[in-house]
Amino acid sequence: MDVRLRCAVLDDFQAVATTAADWSPVADTVEVVSFAEHFADEDQLAAALAEFDIVVTLRERVPFPGSLLDRLPRLRLLIASGMRNSVIDYATAKANGVTVCGTASSLTPPVELTWALLLGLARGLVTETGNLRTGGPWQSTVGADLHGRNLGLLGLGRIGSQVARVGLAFGMRVTAWSRHLTKERTDEVGVELAASKEELLTGSDFVSVHLALSDRTRGLLGPAELALLKPTAYLVNTSRAAIVDQDALLAALHEERIAGAGVDVFDVEPLPADHPMRTAPRLLATPHLGYVSQSNYATYYTHAVQDIEAYLAGRPVRELG
Repeated sequence: MDVRLRCAVLDDFQAVATTAADWSPVADTVEVVSFAEHFADEDQLAAALAEFDIVVTLRERVPFPGSLLDRLPRLRLLIASGMRNSVIDYATAKANGVTVCGTASSLTPPVELTWALLLGLARGLVTETGNLRTGGPWQSTVGADLHGRNLGLLGLGRIGSQVARVGLAFGMRVTAWSRHLTKERTDEVGVELAASKEELLTGSDFVSVHLALSDRTRGLLGPAELALLKPTAYLVNTSRAAIVDQDALLAALHEERIAGAGVDVFDVEPLPADHPMRTAPRLLATPHLGYVSQSNYATYYTHAVQDIEAYLAGRPVRELG
């Protein structure tokens, strides 16, 4: 009779969870089952996870509210990639005897994807690649130069500061703003401090979002803020969808009020087949690839194994809550 604990790995779209790391340290005590499909509602999730003692979840795609945790009486350990997760009800988890742990997460992949989107927008790669493949016009766009242009960063934390340094290497003028950003911090990174959010938006040729989602940043870029952008400006968001008003962004794209947008995060993930973001003009969109890299997956799942080992030994590590 198999008496091993059961561990569910959610949203393993690429089917790499069990190969990205060495699970052998827990193989004798834990049966690992990965799910390639996404469970879109709480009923589906509760049914799928009813017989699992451990759950590994990626980023903040799957909420774990109290109502769900109450339906999972067998759950004892919840592991989230990264060390911050805003969609877990920690109070209910604690009350139900569920330990919540995190993992390390590399800053490099989202920085690199930010620049992939920005460069793709600047040089019209979607249009030009499509035309080349289908026999369309040869050279139908004129690229937007980076050297000498203004890059505005909303947020200058660990990711934003690395994005800034790449911008400086391209010869861009880089400015940054957030509510509590100081001149000491911008001087440390070597960029300019914008006097206000409005000044940053009106003066930038490219704007990139690198803020954590909170009550104060939710909807930070709404219709009024997007209206401040130049018609030739590009917006990139690899942070959280809710920081930018999605309807306002779609309207700005359809009405040609900005040159384009690069987006890696969405209000619903995975995107429904009929979601308007799939067909919006001047939009370079990727399916939340910011964290999806070989090194990050190796870190996530290696640390998940370590979290399980530590929990079973009675000494949990990287606890969240």
